Amino acid sequence: MGARHEYKILGPLEISRDGHLVNIGATRLRVLLVVLLNDAGAVIPVDTLVDRVWGASPPGGARNTLQNYVLRLRRSLGPDVIRTHRRGYVIDIEPSALDAHRFTALVRQGGKALERDDPERAAAVLREALALWRGDPLSDLPGELFPDVVPALVEQRVHAYELRIDADLRRGRPAEVLPELRVLTATHPLRERFWAQRMLALYQCGRQGEALACYREVTERLADELGVDPGDELRDVHQRILTAAPDLAAAPRRARPAGNLPAETTTFIGRERQLTRTRQLLELSRLVTLTGVGGVGKTRLALRAARQASPRFVDGVWVADLATLSEPALLDRAVADALGLRDQSARPAADAVAGHLRDRELLLVLDNCEHLVQEAAALSLRLLRAAPGLRILATSRERFGVPGEHVLLVPGLTLPDRIGPGPGTSTGTSTGAGTGGTVPSEALRLLADRAAASSHDHADSTYADSEPAAELCRRLDGIPLAIELAAVRLASLTIEQVLERLEDRFRLLTAPRTGAPHRYQHTLRGVIDWSYSLCTPGERLLWKRLSVFTGSCDLDAAEAVCAGDGTDADGIAREDVVDLLTGLVHKSIVVVENTRGTARYRLLETIRQYGMSRLEEDAGAATGLRLRHSDHYHRMTVRAATEWCGPAEVTWLLRLRAEVPNIRAALEFCRDHPGRAAIGVEIAVHLTRTRFWFFGCTPGEGRHWLESLVGARDDLPDELNVLATAMKAWIALCQGDRPAARRFAEDCRTAAANSPTVAALYIEGAYDFLVHDSPGCVERLARARDGFRAAGHPGDAHMATMMWAMAAAFLATRETAWLACRAYVTEAEANGAEWAHSWAIWCTGLTEVLHGDPAAALEPLRDALGRQHAIDDSWGPVWTVETIAWAIGALGDHRRAARLLGAADRLRGITGVALTGLQPFHAVHTRTERRARERLGAEVYAEEWNRGAATEQGVALALTLIDEASSLGVTDE
Repeated sequence: MGARHEYKILGPLEISRDGHLVNIGATRLRVLLVVLLNDAGAVIPVDTLVDRVWGASPPGGARNTLQNYVLRLRRSLGPDVIRTHRRGYVIDIEPSALDAHRFTALVRQGGKALERDDPERAAAVLREALALWRGDPLSDLPGELFPDVVPALVEQRVHAYELRIDADLRRGRPAEVLPELRVLTATHPLRERFWAQRMLALYQCGRQGEALACYREVTERLADELGVDPGDELRDVHQRILTAAPDLAAAPRRARPAGNLPAETTTFIGRERQLTRTRQLLELSRLVTLTGVGGVGKTRLALRAARQASPRFVDGVWVADLATLSEPALLDRAVADALGLRDQSARPAADAVAGHLRDRELLLVLDNCEHLVQEAAALSLRLLRAAPGLRILATSRERFGVPGEHVLLVPGLTLPDRIGPGPGTSTGTSTGAGTGGTVPSEALRLLADRAAASSHDHADSTYADSEPAAELCRRLDGIPLAIELAAVRLASLTIEQVLERLEDRFRLLTAPRTGAPHRYQHTLRGVIDWSYSLCTPGERLLWKRLSVFTGSCDLDAAEAVCAGDGTDADGIAREDVVDLLTGLVHKSIVVVENTRGTARYRLLETIRQYGMSRLEEDAGAATGLRLRHSDHYHRMTVRAATEWCGPAEVTWLLRLRAEVPNIRAALEFCRDHPGRAAIGVEIAVHLTRTRFWFFGCTPGEGRHWLESLVGARDDLPDELNVLATAMKAWIALCQGDRPAARRFAEDCRTAAANSPTVAALYIEGAYDFLVHDSPGCVERLARARDGFRAAGHPGDAHMATMMWAMAAAFLATRETAWLACRAYVTEAEANGAEWAHSWAIWCTGLTEVLHGDPAAALEPLRDALGRQHAIDDSWGPVWTVETIAWAIGALGDHRRAARLLGAADRLRGITGVALTGLQPFHAVHTRTERRARERLGAEVYAEEWNRGAATEQGVALALTLIDEASSLGVTDE
């Protein structure tokens, strides 16, 4: 499944992706997005976009800048949202993704409901439409850029108010709308419809004199300001009031729809997206099933959605709570009782229910069906066939699987983003703790609300800016039941204390015993025990075995780790894994995620810990699963290293990125388990050989694992010890950490004394290049390249080729530099290695900067940066943006060079690279900086550098500036 986007223009522009706000700060970017949204689905020519984004005065190179804006939007929204067409660009969105589209559709529904004399339905739908507004449309963007869009939206909103007030008057509620009409006539004093409605409401409230006074007031206003008389509608209402026309009398208040919806006893938090989707599905389908893990809030969501939908069902909303029903044969009778049927005949209860519903229009909520899935599915089909006016909304941990069913998976509440770097850090800013004025996530809001309810000490506190509270919500997976139980504990524990005890969450998260009845055993374990009991023996076993995975896994991993070897009686056959996984997905135990076209399977952390607790009841089985788990990821990294620098290179890098949590778990196990250190070292070494740590911009983590694993045991084979030490030295060199690089290089030299290896030669050459700036490194790196080739390690050989070409560019003659560069490019193209090819193109630009024409360097550098960005490489842009600064500075464009130096510094800060430790790079950097300072002056240089360092989109900035430099020419400032 792709990401789900929502766009809101009925107020300040707001964009969310999978429930998290997307921060698009630049005004022109936001304007471009709105222009595309306004004609969603249609191709907008480039010239039209330029005109709408910049008006009559576009900048030079506007078309190139527009292209970069599109690139930045794709970076924020996803690569497939905005498509390139030969004539321009088009944005693809779902019909319900834009709030303005939803608003228009709801207003249309409300108008049709009024036409068929259904004011209750009309009022409910129109209120829902008006609730989408958050202020003036696009209030955060220059209004002059949208001369047609904003007025049209405002007019539609006013019309919706007119329709909704008409509906309320026809519902017999004139007194309720009078305060609103007083405001509306003041805000829109020339809008005659509001005055007519106000007169009618006053008359229906028995205030005939005030109604006539209103007519005099609007008559005078129209005459004074426009010089016209009232229109036909106003004159007609006035005349009918004077004659006391019988049809003007207030409509009798309509009785509240029948039903047995229980009243809410606590506040309802969030879920706007799921509520909207549930209502949409109820319009499309007659059977909607809300599924999800136990405690995720299916019942609460269903009841709130049913309450919102109730006006459209003339015979009401009826709820059948099946949680306590243990005998399937009594299901029909339980539903009959919930509907209030007291049929005493001998006919089956199902026949009585079908007969009762046959001519009625109602919504039936079947709550908690997971233990009666087959019976509930059969009854639902029978009732739907018998009663055309029936809609069924069911909640179940397992879908019914019947024709016509629409399933909505209820996720956990939206979670706060992480603050600062770390595993799983989100780039969104919408829901994070401490984001400064942004709306807290649903999970944080629920925690704060329930904590305040459980103790007066929390009544005035907020957890919106509390990182411990945010971490608590994340570790509880946003499951409402778990958060509510944690909030109860906050009456006697601090958040930090609750966090410390979460490893034993099933004991901790138990509500104090109050004697109050509840349909669940009121503990987190009780809820999950119930789900466990509903699984087949094979599903339970797979659940336990899947708990060994951290994060998610693909089908290959599940089969390799969880399938039995044929020797254990209670094992799982490899061919049965996919069917058992499907069963766990249908029972809402396993969550399916689509990652780049591959299905991945994940247990929520709470569900995983439950499975692990069951698995660890047999210590031997748990250890055996962890051994198989680490063996699987060892095999994966061996294969990745073997196929590196080939056509599958980027595929492997992306696949390994998805497996980071499992790789970490495997490395931890190998470090701590006797006899597994060598396997762990090999995993870390192979990841370094694939340049995985660099691709993900986490070289420090790679170094951490190599250091901790090599030091964990002394029984490593000599050759592996040399290789691991060489990899430590390599990472330290790339980080610019000279002291560590020197120490590791000496260790590598010592270790290789008894077991000479090509890896040690490679490190010697790289050290001489990056630390000593010694021309002799070129020859050493060339020999290392030949040695890797002879040993049958093409990936390592290609890395040596890369370093040889780089060293030649910095330290060799022009002839040698171009010889090495062309050899590097030829090799990368022949191997079909996309990541390596991007670096070869970068090396071409570098060689042009140092030995050729800096102007000729711009195109290959731009190409390299675009390729790196396209494959989501985090390491390459650090160096490409820096090199672009060198090229532009060499051309005399020192303002842009200074800005790019600032952007490059920000990128290096993310990776932890110290440029001072990389002598050749630091020398060119210093030269570029010094020239820019001399030409611009210290103050202007600092201003431009700070502008670059402040941008979060360094790649987009570099692409924009390189296009501007290319299109405008260069001036020596």
